[in-house]
Amino acid sequence: MDNKLHVYTGEGKGKTTAAMGLALRSLGHGNRVLVAQFMKNGISGELKALQRFENAHILTAPPMKKFVFRMSESEKEEAKREQSEFAARLLSEITSFKPQLCVFDEVNVALKYGMLEEEGAKQLILTALEFSEVACTGRDAPRWLTDMADYVSRIQAEKHPFTSEGLSARKGVEW
Repeated sequence: MDNKLHVYTGEGKGKTTAAMGLALRSLGHGNRVLVAQFMKNGISGELKALQRFENAHILTAPPMKKFVFRMSESEKEEAKREQSEFAARLLSEITSFKPQLCVFDEVNVALKYGMLEEEGAKQLILTALEFSEVACTGRDAPRWLTDMADYVSRIQAEKHPFTSEGLSARKGVEW
């Protein structure tokens, strides 16, 4: 099978949801799925649900202690080291688990903020493509990634309660 690269990007809500839907579909067909989450805290509802599947392998990077723009240079360097070490660890996880789908959630954001180097991300994606379909999510996907992708979905917000009402993210809906 010729594995394909999917990229979900844009400013709208639903990038992670789309990739997790792909994971659910794949699990429903009995496939092995690896979900690796960068830059988040690992407590989202979709991860809790997917962990119930025997063929799901869920991995989360060390949580970010604060927004990147609020970090000192030393905090940024520590976060970059942690995110990069996580990506390197994923290489061995992929080769041992041999998933049929890999989801790299928020990898685009890790790249944007320099928490992951382009070469490390390319190596991770190319290794995963040897075994599986690959889905990368997050705002601001870099051009090299969208050029490399077979599928690119740009999710755009037309209306959102955060901007119109100041409504915070809600458990079970946004996370």
